[in-house]
Amino acid sequence: MGAGLLSLPVATTAPGSPPFETALFTATSAVTVTGLATVDTATYWTPFGQAVILVLIQLGGLGIMTSASLLLLVAARRVGLSSRLAAQTETQSPTLGDLRRLLIAIVVFTVIAEVVVSALIAGRLRAVGAGWGSAVWEGLFHGVSAFNNAGFSLYSDNLIGVAGDGWILIPVALAVIVGGLGFPVWTDLRDKGRTPARWSLHTKLTLVTTAGLLVVGTLVITAFEWGNQGTIGAHGTGGRLLGGFFAAVMPRTAGFNAIDYAQASPETLLATDMLMFAGGGSASTAGGLKVTTLAVLLLVVWAEIRGGEARAFRRAIPLVSERQALTVAVISLNLVVIATLGLMATNDLGLSTALFESVSAFATVGLSANVTPGLDLAGQAILMPLMLIGRVGPVTLFVALVLRERRLLYTHPTERPLIG
Repeated sequence: MGAGLLSLPVATTAPGSPPFETALFTATSAVTVTGLATVDTATYWTPFGQAVILVLIQLGGLGIMTSASLLLLVAARRVGLSSRLAAQTETQSPTLGDLRRLLIAIVVFTVIAEVVVSALIAGRLRAVGAGWGSAVWEGLFHGVSAFNNAGFSLYSDNLIGVAGDGWILIPVALAVIVGGLGFPVWTDLRDKGRTPARWSLHTKLTLVTTAGLLVVGTLVITAFEWGNQGTIGAHGTGGRLLGGFFAAVMPRTAGFNAIDYAQASPETLLATDMLMFAGGGSASTAGGLKVTTLAVLLLVVWAEIRGGEARAFRRAIPLVSERQALTVAVISLNLVVIATLGLMATNDLGLSTALFESVSAFATVGLSANVTPGLDLAGQAILMPLMLIGRVGPVTLFVALVLRERRLLYTHPTERPLIG
């Protein structure tokens, strides 16, 4: 539907209708809240086309199952057990509860966050001389795009032109973090905020891992790019620190860029690859492997090194969760590798840029080293399903694994193969 609307002549500033492959790629990127684009969003699409992209971003951010449940509520004012279970899967609700209240809470939380961020950005744009109309529209577009971790921008250079403006970059970064933590975390903090000991293990792992990735990412990227005049090196100390922090937040699967990644060092690209693959929180607007999956894998490795069971915050990690995390990670990694090989074979890209593009698509990030606009149809055909799989694949695979759990009535003899 999004591709159809974007294929209308009224959606583009160019003569005639946009090519269908351009409309399809843009719609896919928007509804999966990725942000990769083969054309300049600011100049190629009319306000109508940009509005379509904005609606697709919002629907994608709310989640496919959540959006479907909302439509059922509006149409029938009631839903059956299957729909309740579907919504519970998407939102990671611990119990069935009252679906109407759950979904209303998600929508209210989303709207409040987006309005606050949009107002801050619009106010700043108005303060630097923009008219009320453009300030409100640009503030709304970037606020919604930021909270939903989409990365679409109404500026041709994304946010490079405001790289030193903390009044814009900091609200965008905070919106990305808030949206990337996930609604279950914020619900837990709302209900048990004053007693951290009662927080769920999911909340604790999400907060600790996210904070660790942000700190390490900021230090690493800032150190590698400190003297790079093509990225953050052209700014003063404050601007460099702000640029490094912003570049560490965006791989949470947001995709805004305040630096030109085509001029970034190979070390920065590799570090960003790792941050993008990790992704954000479960049941959030973010994509990627998810930070809780990464945390479980690290805990398993640490437990094996020291000998003992995997545990965190005085809680043991079930063996079935360890296997599921490993399964999701291995399948995700292989998808990225296959896509990288495909891009290298069809578009004559180097390993670093092809890997960067593939991880960005799978993790629904949207960052690019200026490669996406030059991709041929084969390259676009590789990235589109990768974005869709990255958006719905990890959670779908996890749920499928959970549903396949069953109690075995027998066991086979045990024999240990040699490892290493």
